[in-house]
Amino acid sequence: MNVTRHFSDTRTDQGRVRFLLTAGRACLMAEGPGWTHRSAHTTLTDAATFLAVLPRLGGELYRQALDDLEQQLAFERSYPGAA
Repeated sequence: MNVTRHFSDTRTDQGRVRFLLTAGRACLMAEGPGWTHRSAHTTLTDAATFLAVLPRLGGELYRQALDDLEQQLAFERSYPGAA
């Protein structure tokens, strides 16, 4: 069974960034007023790196998305019950 897991979901006034995990891939979904982006990457690191080159992504949303992603990664590392 192929299950998609929302790993991180960030929302600001500038838009939304989601990191999803599915079938051994990290999916990046980003959107803002008048634009959307979807891509699949080998790792979360690759997806986060790609986030930096999205042309219409505002700085505030970028910083918040990376901060949220780092917090989730820290939680995953520290909580033995996390998948």
